[in-house]
Amino acid sequence: MTTAPTNTTALRHEEATDPLAAVIDAVESTAWEAKSPCEGWTTRDVVAHIVDTQRDFLAGRGVDVGDRPDLDDPAIAWHEHTARVAAVLADDELVRAPYEGYFGPTTLGATFEQFYIFDLLVHRWDIGQSAGIPVTFTDAELDRMEGGADSFGDSLYMDGVCKSGVEAASDDRQSRILARLGRRVDG
Repeated sequence: MTTAPTNTTALRHEEATDPLAAVIDAVESTAWEAKSPCEGWTTRDVVAHIVDTQRDFLAGRGVDVGDRPDLDDPAIAWHEHTARVAAVLADDELVRAPYEGYFGPTTLGATFEQFYIFDLLVHRWDIGQSAGIPVTFTDAELDRMEGGADSFGDSLYMDGVCKSGVEAASDDRQSRILARLGRRVDG
């Protein structure tokens, strides 16, 4: 039996990982090597990126999340990794721990919510696109993505974050936000 998250960061993580896990679990074995919307990356590479960046961030704050899971089966690796991260984020004291971040003084939880949960949402779409799985965001998820993009300012387009914005293929909100993040929704 699992317990409900006790802090905002743990709750936001759960809200973002559950739909991402559903997409990852739906990826056919042949689609792991498919080209993703992230230039030069396969579907498997996108999952590896999420795992590695979260691990690096937490390790940089002195948090041990164990050995890196084997990405031979990205779905199993994802579940193993995200369960470890959920356990870390359940520690209220840890998520409130202050440190000097890229944008100034912050906490582990605030950074995780601002960047890593944003990353989970955006890359859910990338994985879905490369695997042929439709991804539709809720209004709350679109609010979080838009708010995340706003919070980065010009840093949104730094190397390793998002490509420059592109023209939206249609006028719906999801297409416009994804286009702002350098992703083109075709069709």
